[in-house]
Order: sequence, then C-alpha cells, then structure tokens
Amino acid sequence: MMRRNVSLTLLTNRSVSAVQRTLPGSTRLLTTRRGDTMTTLARWCFQHRRIVLLLWIATLIGVGAASSGIGANYKNNFNLPSTESHRAQVLLARDFPAVSGDEERIVLAARTGTVRDADVRGPAAAMLAKVARLPHVTRVASPYDATGARQISADGKIAFATVDVDKQSNLLPKSVFSDLVTTARAADAGPLQVELSGNGIELAQQATQSTSELIGIIAAAVVLFIAFGSLLAMTLPLISAVVAIGVGISSIGLLTHAFSVPQFGPTLGVLLGLGVGVDYALFIVSRHRNGLRDGLTPEDAAITALNTSGRAVLFAGITVCIALLGMFALGVSFLYGVAISAALVVALTMASALTLLPALLGFYGMRVLSRRERAKVAEQGAILEAATGFWWRWARFIERRPRVVAVAGAVIVLVLAIPFFSLRLGSTDAGNDPAAHTTRQAYDLLADGFGPGFNGPFTVAAEFSTPTAAASLPKLVNALRATTGVASVAPPVTSPNGRAAIISVFPDSSPQALRTTQTLHRIRDTVVPRATAGTGLVVQVGGLTAVFEDFAHVLSSKLPLFVGVVVLLAFLLLMAVFRSLVVPLTASVMNLLAVGAAFGVIVTVFQWGWLSSVFHLRPGPVEAFIPVLLFAILFGLSMDYEVFLVSRIHEEWTARRDNRIAVSIGQAETGRVISAAATIMTLVFFSFVLGDDRTIKLFGLGLGAAVLIDAFVIRILLVPGLMHLLGKANWWLPRWLDRRLPHIAVEGSSGSPAAQVQEEPVAAG
Repeated sequence: MMRRNVSLTLLTNRSVSAVQRTLPGSTRLLTTRRGDTMTTLARWCFQHRRIVLLLWIATLIGVGAASSGIGANYKNNFNLPSTESHRAQVLLARDFPAVSGDEERIVLAARTGTVRDADVRGPAAAMLAKVARLPHVTRVASPYDATGARQISADGKIAFATVDVDKQSNLLPKSVFSDLVTTARAADAGPLQVELSGNGIELAQQATQSTSELIGIIAAAVVLFIAFGSLLAMTLPLISAVVAIGVGISSIGLLTHAFSVPQFGPTLGVLLGLGVGVDYALFIVSRHRNGLRDGLTPEDAAITALNTSGRAVLFAGITVCIALLGMFALGVSFLYGVAISAALVVALTMASALTLLPALLGFYGMRVLSRRERAKVAEQGAILEAATGFWWRWARFIERRPRVVAVAGAVIVLVLAIPFFSLRLGSTDAGNDPAAHTTRQAYDLLADGFGPGFNGPFTVAAEFSTPTAAASLPKLVNALRATTGVASVAPPVTSPNGRAAIISVFPDSSPQALRTTQTLHRIRDTVVPRATAGTGLVVQVGGLTAVFEDFAHVLSSKLPLFVGVVVLLAFLLLMAVFRSLVVPLTASVMNLLAVGAAFGVIVTVFQWGWLSSVFHLRPGPVEAFIPVLLFAILFGLSMDYEVFLVSRIHEEWTARRDNRIAVSIGQAETGRVISAAATIMTLVFFSFVLGDDRTIKLFGLGLGAAVLIDAFVIRILLVPGLMHLLGKANWWLPRWLDRRLPHIAVEGSSGSPAAQVQEEPVAAG
C-alpha cells in the first residue's frame, strides 16, 4: 500500500527572505507598514534608544526612591465579613478590647531542672518585664503570676507567657514583632531556652529570597548563553527583566498603602517577573537574531522582531494580566493586592520587552550575533538555513503518528493530574516551618508540654443579653468538654461589660490536621446549636484555625466562577485572534490539563509528603489561597506558549491553507525557542524551592512543574498531535461569527513570503 507522504525541502521564512532580497522588486516585500502601531513603536525606540534608556533608568530610580522614602506596609488581611470567624472577631473587638489584638506566646523551657528553678525563673521574669514595656504590648500573662499555674507543663520543664498586642498583626509594623523577638531571645542562655510563636512572630521571621533569586538569574544566564552562543546576547533578556522587576517591586511597595498586599507579594513578583520577563525578551531577541542572519540591518531586524514576536508577547502578557485580575471576580479582598501587584510586574516586563529591549538592540547592533555568525553574515550577506535538525525531525514524526503521540501525551498529563482529586485546602501551622526557626522550636515545645492542639485553639465567643442566658454558659462549657476531638476547655472569661464571654477550646490534634477541621465543624454544626437551643446565647466559633478554615471554604465555593470567567475570556481572545472555535477550545482544555497536572505534583509533595525530605518540609494541607493564585498564573503562562506556537502555525495556515504543513512548520520553527524559554522559566521557578518559606516553595514547585509539563508534554506532544488529527477543522468558524468578531493580529508581518515547500510522492514506510 502506497500513500502520499511529503518530503519538505524547506527554506524557513528567514532564509526565503534572504533569497528574495536578491530578486528585483523584492525590497517592497521586506518593509513593514509604516502606519502599523507596533512598527512605529519599534522604530521610535530603536532610533531614540538613548531617550528610552534614560526614561527607564529615571523611572527605576524615581520609583525606588519614592518607595524607600514612603516605606511599605505589607499585611495579610484574611477578613471575610460573612464568616463566623469574622463575627467572633468583631465581638472580641467590641466586648474584649484588651484582647482583640493578636496574641503571641513566649515559650520557656528548662534545659536542666524545671522552669521553677531560680536560675531559670529569674532571667525569665526579668525578660518578661522588659517585654511588657515594649510599644503596642497591652498585657503579658506570666506563668509565674498567681494565676499562671496552668501555663506550666505537668513535668515543670516547659512554660509559656502570653503577650497581647493592641492590634491584629497585619495592622502593625513588622518592627514591633522583630523587637519582641530580639528582647525575648536575649534571655536565651544557660539553663533557659526561649522561643516565640504567633502570627506576628511568623511575619517577623520571614526571610528574603535573595539567594533563590540569584540562583534563578544564574541558571537563566547559563541557558541563554547556550541558546545564543553570545555573551552580549545573553545579557539582553536579563537586563530587560531585571529593570522591569526593579520598577515593579518598588511599585508594589507603594501599592501596599492602597491595597492589602501580603508579605509574599514581592517575592511572588520577582518569581513571575524573572520567569515571564526573560521569556518575553528571549522570543524577541531570537527573532531579531534570525533577521540579522537573514542579512537585515539591525534596525529592520528589530522592527521585524517587534512586529512578529513582539505582538505575541503583547497578547501573551495581556492574557496573563487578565487571568490575574480575574481574581477580583472572587470578591475576596485578600487577593486584590496580590492580583494587582503580580499583574503590574507582568505588565512592566511586557512593556520593557517592547520598549527597552529594542533600544538595547540599537546599542548592541550586530554584536547580538556571535563572532562566527557575524563573520558569516559579512562574508555571505545572509546565512541560509534549511529546516533540519531535531525539531524538524520531531515535527515530521508527529505528522506521521499524530494519534500515538496525542494519546501518549494525554496519558502522561492525566496520570500526573490524578492526585489533584485528593487536594485538601487548609492552613499549615508553625510545625511546617524550618527546624531552625524560633516558631518551629516553640511549636514543638508546646506540643510536647501541652499537646498538639495547644498550638491552635478555637475561640468560642458567647454573647448574652439576659441573666438567664448567662446562667446557661456552664451547659455550653460541659458540652464542649464532652465533644469528640476536644482535649481540654479553659474556664470562661467574662467581658468587662458583662455582656459576653470567651472560651478557649483546645483540640487533641494539630491545627493543620484533618481531625481538627472535623472537630471544628462538629462544634459549629452540632454541639453549639444543641447546647444553646432556647437559652438566648449567641455563639460564634473563631480563632486562627477557624479563620483559615472559613477562608478555604469561601475560596473553594467561588473557585468554579473564577475558573469559568478566566477560561471564557481567554477563549474569546483566542477566537478573535485565530479565527477559530476549535483552536481556543483545544487551548482551554490543554491549559486546564496543565494546571491539573501541576496541582497533582503539588499534592504528592506538599500534602502526601513524597520527596518531602528533599524539599525540607513537613506534609500538610495546601494553603487555601494557593489554588486561586496558581490557577490564574498557570493559565496565563500556559496561554503564553499556546500563543507563540499557534500564532506561528496560523501564520503558515493563512499563507498556504495546508493544515498539515502549517502545523509541522510551526512546531519546527518554535520548538527550539519554546524549549529554551521553558527551560529558563522552569529553572527560575525551581530555584525558589530552595528558600525557607513554604508558600514560596509551593509557588516555585507548582509553577516550575506546570511550565515543564506544558512546554515539554502538551506543546510538544498533545497540541500538535491533536491539530494534525483535527485537520482543517482547526480553523472552522461560522461566517456570521467571523463577520462580528474584531480582527486582532498577533503574527504581524515579518516582511517575507511564506516558506516554500516542494512535495514529492514517496513510499510509505
């Protein structure tokens, strides 16, 4: 049996353009439309490169100085007005103003003897007296007070003091808690060990990720040097990205005075900025280098690069920003600052790639090429390159066996995504902190001395308006003590105005344990309603553990809406760009699969504990806000590669209307650049796993895994395989819809005719 196969002796666009330049009248083919916005921008930035460079430097210095002068106000604001934990906090603020702020703990441990010994008690009491005089500290409850016996463990080796501050930790400067740590830890000597725990202490000990950032930059530089073979060319994407990140991080600092931006906001901005910034610049520089090898002048090559790859960068960057800003649809204020700050950094890296980069290309000139390439261009006028090599052979392999390749890719992604269905949202506790951190030391000491649930008590706030209601309080306490999963219940504390009481309930499991979540729901859904029926008591169950559980519930309930909004917007954009219903539908499904596979990796490592020793972490639930953030970022990043790949395929389809050839050429010409870009982004993201912060580790592993899966499985196997199988159906769009959709050009005009293809019948192998 014989079939028609295709042997493509192909000259790529850049080599064809080089040939066309030798033909009469070809000059017109090599110029782009002067009225085109992208062309005008590229030409202006190239010709006025000194002005562009000075503007970026001035912006970097000006915004940096403003941020340094005004300062930043990062805070984690988990307030959800419609939740029970928030109502409990409101009650505390109204009736217990002295304890409505955060509560920190100073843990005292005797290395020898007990905490009651004079050589331990003396330094500890003196230290607690100093802490009581610190700003914003309203009360220190010492274990050595008359009522402090319950603050000493049964064996006498561990004790704790509670430190009340006048506000929630997210509303106080980080320096308040840094001073508290310094003052308390100064007493750690000899037989006395001093450790601290609490939400404010967690914020104070958060370290910067400077080491991870440096490792990421070095890794990106190495891959860029291998890809370009030129030291100068290697610096272009790095300069473009670093300048944009510098402006972005300073801008985030200013934004903290208008929005609640969490502590990890700047680190997430650096992580995203390095990843997408280097990638965007890489695509443009690669296209620019191709133009120089074709024999174009540096200015024409830069204009062509911006008018082709630059358009794809613009579209991809806008898509990422839309995905991030889609978090506003959730109505959760905690995410607003994250969304705006992350989108701002992405927008700045995109702007840098489209303005600063062409200016730098003007300074670099032909030196963007290696010496050998410059010598070849000087000698030959153009370097003619046939479409050969690994990526062309791989594209032809997929063309011959699309069904096998598509099935293999689908199996890989689906297997990786299976753990996603075991995802458990919640909040990790200090037991997940690095072993050297004082919060981890305090956590372990309290768990040893008082039980694991002591690190995350529930605060039961009861409000009563009549003496009869107040008299029923003991019934509630007894019911709580008899509840399965409760280790102990502290005596009620009545408010100064006599209208409310608070009861501390200690579960018998750690704050992050599933059993603790079940105990919380048991108290809220069964115990409290039964104990308060007909009594007039109004009870709210709060506390930090309850806050995070409510946060997880709210975000989980709104996640489908968020996913739907982001996917729909991306679908509409891709439909307008590629004039197709099938391409955006396929892209949406593929991107969802990439996100699912990334979550599968996260669950296996962070929740199941696989390779946890390698990553230096304890298994636990995934923080409630992580899925929303990761989905927004991952969907946007997945769309980047979809745009870069399919825009090149669409360019060929528009030129020749042959889907098979268009898919093969598109994959062959983008495979090397996409793989290099994905390698850089993966290394940058994975470098952040080396830090101490669990949240940043999670972002680094999740983003790195997603990019790896997306670029090397979905874009190399699944997408081209499916596009070959679907054939011309890829580009189907009803005429009535085509007339109504706006025309958005991503490919632009490279100034060269379509690649020439020679077909010949060959025997099927």
